[in-house]
Amino acid sequence: MGGDEFAKWVERFEDERERRRAEGDPDWGRGARLHPAIWAGIQRFQVGEDGDGANLVSKADQAGDADYARAVRLFVAEEQNHARLLARLLAAGGRPTLSGHWSDTVFVRLRRLMGLRMELLVLMIAEVVALRYYRALRDGTDDPLTTEVAARILADEERHVPFHCARLHTSLAELPRPLRRPLLAAWQLLLLAVTLTVAADHGHALRRLSVGRRRFTTDVMKSSAPVVSAILRPRPDEWRDGG
Repeated sequence: MGGDEFAKWVERFEDERERRRAEGDPDWGRGARLHPAIWAGIQRFQVGEDGDGANLVSKADQAGDADYARAVRLFVAEEQNHARLLARLLAAGGRPTLSGHWSDTVFVRLRRLMGLRMELLVLMIAEVVALRYYRALRDGTDDPLTTEVAARILADEERHVPFHCARLHTSLAELPRPLRRPLLAAWQLLLLAVTLTVAADHGHALRRLSVGRRRFTTDVMKSSAPVVSAILRPRPDEWRDGG
């Protein structure tokens, strides 16, 4: 995939940045009311969204594609905005943010030990799980502020997945063809393990969001098939979440 493709991604991220500026923030003064289990889940996801992305940016710089490196910086800025939105949502409900969570620590350490290809594969696990979570959060409460915040984040995540697919398509094309599908099969197994852990950890909240552990796990794994196809085929930016 050539540099022109990532130049288009830069344009998409920049256009979205300008749209956000024009739109402004949600009305935090409305406050938010949620079940304690849902608040606990939001606190944990807020920790996962928070971070400076320096390690990913450094690896993107080393990849030698200036447009891709610029797009990664814009992606990191969107993730940081997600952390800010969730922190403001928590504040609107009178809830504090967490200083850390074991699941985020594990993910960060795994990613930092690897090169760009493996870091993106690990990052994609978090992104695919987040898609289903934010969809549940958007649709599963009757709190207007929570619905709006979740919808904003979900719209961004639905762009992030095909963006990472685009880079992974380029990266896996450098591997011998017989290795590509087995690598992605291993990725799906790791995704399943992580999804089961998240479902167990957030089970009470998921039930409150009318999803439940089994449906959450099934939906995440179902969504992994088009992700794998998007990475392998020539136009990975065509991927769309089935939800």
